[in-house]
Amino acid sequence: MPSRKEIQWSQLKVGALVLVAMAVLIGLIFLMSGSTGGLFSRKLKLICYFQNANGLKEGAPVTLEGVTIGNVERIRVVSGHNPRPVEVIMRVGSEYLNGLHTDSMATITQAGVLGDSFVDVDSTHATGPPPTDGTVLQAASSPTLSDIIGQSAGGIDQLKDLIKKLEVLTDTLNSDRGTVGRLLNDPEEAKKVSAMIDNFSVVASNIRQGRGSLGQLIHDDTLANKLTSTVNHFNNIATALDEGKGTAGKLLKDDTLYNNLNTAVKNTNDLLAQINAGKGALGKFAKDPAFARKLEDSVTHLDNLLAGVDEGKGTVGQAFKNRSLYDHMDQTADQAQQLIKGIRDDPRKYMIIRLKLF
Repeated sequence: MPSRKEIQWSQLKVGALVLVAMAVLIGLIFLMSGSTGGLFSRKLKLICYFQNANGLKEGAPVTLEGVTIGNVERIRVVSGHNPRPVEVIMRVGSEYLNGLHTDSMATITQAGVLGDSFVDVDSTHATGPPPTDGTVLQAASSPTLSDIIGQSAGGIDQLKDLIKKLEVLTDTLNSDRGTVGRLLNDPEEAKKVSAMIDNFSVVASNIRQGRGSLGQLIHDDTLANKLTSTVNHFNNIATALDEGKGTAGKLLKDDTLYNNLNTAVKNTNDLLAQINAGKGALGKFAKDPAFARKLEDSVTHLDNLLAGVDEGKGTVGQAFKNRSLYDHMDQTADQAQQLIKGIRDDPRKYMIIRLKLF
C-alpha cells in the first residue's frame, strides 16, 4: 500500500500535468485567434447578403485584400429577401476598421479550384466611412466553379468541332483530293512544282545578272536616270501649277477664271430658268404648244417640199430629175456667158443706136 507521501507526490504530478496542458491549450487558442485580433479583442459584426452560399460554411475565414481579419459566424436563408436571400454574418477584429469602409465589396471566393469557400472583402475603390457594428456590406458577384464550367462548355464544343475539322483536313491532305493533297501525294504535281521553282530560279538569276527588262530596271542606271528626270519634270509642273503659271496654274490660282466660270454658270441657269418659264423663242419652243404645232407644220411642209423635189415635181424638181431641162439650162447659161463676153470684147457690135427723123 503506497504511503501518504507517495500519493501526494502523484497528485502533484497530475496537477502539474493538468496545468501544463491547460497552458498549452490556452496558448493554442491564442495562436488560432491571433489572426482575428486575439481571443479577447473587440469584434465587429458585419452582414452581407448573397444570391448563393457557394459552399460557404460557418467558421470560414473572412479576408481583406487576402489578409484574414475574421470568421463567418452564421449563415442562414432569409425568406423574402430577394434577389439575395442568403444572409452571412461575419465577425472581424476592430483593429482592421481602417481598411474597411461602408462601400467595401464582399465576395464569396474559393481557395483554388477545389479549395474551401471564404469571404473576401475588397476596399480598393471604397471611399466611404469606416463601418459600425451591424453594417451591411454590398455583395459583388463573382463567377463560381459551376459558372466557369458552364461557360467553358461552349468553348469545349467549339474545340471539338475544330478537332473534327482538323481530322477531315488531315485525311484530305493524306489522300489525292484537293490541290494540296495532290501536291503532297502526286509525284507529277511535285515535278511540276519543282520545274516551276527551277524556272523562278532562272528568272531570278537573269534579273540578278541584269538580263531582260526587269534586270535592266534593277541594274541599269539609264532607266533610273530617266525615271529621275521624269520625276523632276513632274516636280517642275507641280511647282508651276502652285505658282499659278500656265493655263492650269491660272485655273488653280487665278480667281478671274473662277469668276468667269461662275458667271457663265449663272447665265446658263438664268437662261434655263427663262426657257422653263416659256420666255423667248426657246421658251416658247419648249413650253408653247401652239408654237410647237407651227414648227411641226413647217417641218411637215418642208418635208413635203423635199419629197416633191425628190419626185421631180415643179421647176426645182425638174431641175434635179429632168436631164433635158438641165441641159437646156446649161446651154442657155453658156450662151449668156458667150454673149456677155462678146459685149465686153466688141461693145460697138452690139450697141448700135439708130435715130430716125420723120
